[in-house]
Amino acid sequence: MFIIKTLRASVFGLYGYMNFTKSAFSEHAKNFKPEDMEVQMEGKNCIVTGANSGIGFATAEGLASRGASVYMVCRNKERGEAALAKIHSNTGNKNVYLEVCDISSVNDVKSFTSRFCSKDVPVHVLVNNAGLLEANRVITPEGYELSFATNVLGTYTLTELMLPLLEKAAPDARVITVSSGGMYTSPLTTDLQFSGDTFDGVVQYARNKRIQTALTEKWAEKYKDKGVGFYSMHPGWAETPGVAKSLPDFSKSFEGKLRSSEEGADTVIWLALQPKEKLVPGAFYFDRAEAPKHLPLTGTKNSHSAIDSIIEKLRSFAGL
Repeated sequence: MFIIKTLRASVFGLYGYMNFTKSAFSEHAKNFKPEDMEVQMEGKNCIVTGANSGIGFATAEGLASRGASVYMVCRNKERGEAALAKIHSNTGNKNVYLEVCDISSVNDVKSFTSRFCSKDVPVHVLVNNAGLLEANRVITPEGYELSFATNVLGTYTLTELMLPLLEKAAPDARVITVSSGGMYTSPLTTDLQFSGDTFDGVVQYARNKRIQTALTEKWAEKYKDKGVGFYSMHPGWAETPGVAKSLPDFSKSFEGKLRSSEEGADTVIWLALQPKEKLVPGAFYFDRAEAPKHLPLTGTKNSHSAIDSIIEKLRSFAGL
């Protein structure tokens, strides 16, 4: 097991250094088509979770600047209000709203979705961006490990409960889940809450992000006739408040080499703007192109068969 973990980390480190940095984004951007981002979104309703900072903020601002009505889902009311005011000022779009919800709480997610569904508006884009890398084992008031509760259970619950409003926007509706290249280091596992004695936040985060990618595949298959597209993506190594807090050593060692939040959000916005016929259902995207879900020699490829049993657990936890 030690050899496998070391090999995975080595392959991921090399692949990441070659592809995930700021300079790699500049290189990949040479193949971007400017017209892809010139689409306007007036009349479209978008929900972005974790929207008060980092990639979530850059995504919300990018969608708002194109005329979309944007609902910023934030855990902290004060920080959310500050971010909302900034987007109003920067874009001139007043159809941007704050929704306060702690994605790590199933009850909070249910309250938010019930409140939002009463608006009876079609949801054209749902961006599952809210995420957390917690170094220590923290248990939520509902009894779940905090990283899992935020990255997986909350994301799953929100997406499932938003489906009726997404279907209202069919065939143009889509769900974009912000995963991470960290998932390349982990196979899918049914140990959802990290049962080992010594908690490892980085490993748990990688496991969570692998689940998000497998969930996206399953959603795309399950709801293929509903007119809702499902895609996951990796933003690259970006300099965000979350990275600085959760991975201070990594952030410091790659100072000046990390992408901006706007560069990290670029593919999220690109996915929101493209005609669905250009996109592959259930695919994993990076720098405006479909990317592999597994790296060579890492032994993660056959693990996605466990997703059905994971979904059963999630449905039970969420009370759906």
